[in-house]
Amino acid sequence: MVTLAQFFGTVAAVAAGALTATSAVAQSIAIDGSSTVFPITEAMAEEYAIAGNDASITVGVSGTGGGFKKFCAGETVISNASRPIKDTEKALCAEAGIEYIAIPVAYDALTVVINPENDWATDLTVEQLNAIWNPEAEGVITRWNQVNPLWPNEEIGLFGPGTDSGTFDYFTKKINGEEGASRADYTASEDDNVLVRGVASDPYSLGYFGLAYYLENQDILGAANIFNGEEFVEPTVANVEDDVYKPLGRPIFIYVNTEALADTSAGVADFVSFYLEQAAAGDLILEVGYVPLPEDATDSTLAAYDTDANTIFN
Repeated sequence: MVTLAQFFGTVAAVAAGALTATSAVAQSIAIDGSSTVFPITEAMAEEYAIAGNDASITVGVSGTGGGFKKFCAGETVISNASRPIKDTEKALCAEAGIEYIAIPVAYDALTVVINPENDWATDLTVEQLNAIWNPEAEGVITRWNQVNPLWPNEEIGLFGPGTDSGTFDYFTKKINGEEGASRADYTASEDDNVLVRGVASDPYSLGYFGLAYYLENQDILGAANIFNGEEFVEPTVANVEDDVYKPLGRPIFIYVNTEALADTSAGVADFVSFYLEQAAAGDLILEVGYVPLPEDATDSTLAAYDTDANTIFN
């Protein structure tokens, strides 16, 4: 059975060995996709430049779905993704002749955030989150005391990712039981910083996004502990590592265009090799607020995720 450490080694060898690129020529590498994965990829690009590489790397944030649209249209060569690619997106890529490899790069604790003045909803169950966010709640569940009569008779200000977000897809599946099933009467944005400012400005607000954006803004945000079936657990690196932050712990990915990876003049192979080396080391992943993939994790870690990277484990 192949471990994730061996997986990283396999992909890195492909990127850095057989497909070595030269950094002597200035390359342009276009990346887009998940706002959750953005801080990792941006940090990798910055470190890559600091290491003396002169590739021009642009990292956009249009959400996982928006990123896949660009990726499958050939507009980008790497796509940040906070969920595996969907069948409809696979079809788009296949139609355009885009082949790719999916690579898990870290774990995330999808974080439910509250305003620091909120001292009533510091512990939340999946059932309570469902009561707030399910489609039937739209225009009906609008005040905190409708969720719990002991909570304030104040309007809930809701903030969350837009429908192109992989975080939206993951949250709705885990909380509402169906991917994409959500009330629509909330402030939506693919820019997590917009959500941060929204929750920070409203004492009766609630939102959700990736762990890194919460850790970066702990001075203006609070985070709810989530009931995992046995206890309320806070979103922390340690709790994700211990696999107790459920059901909102998840792996996150990059997708790489294999034709670009094989083009020795494109610089993609060299950057991906650097990215994977840094991800395997873990320090940069921790620095930006995410959880490194454990070295002893096996292919079963990815078994629940439909990624084409699984072929490497055969």
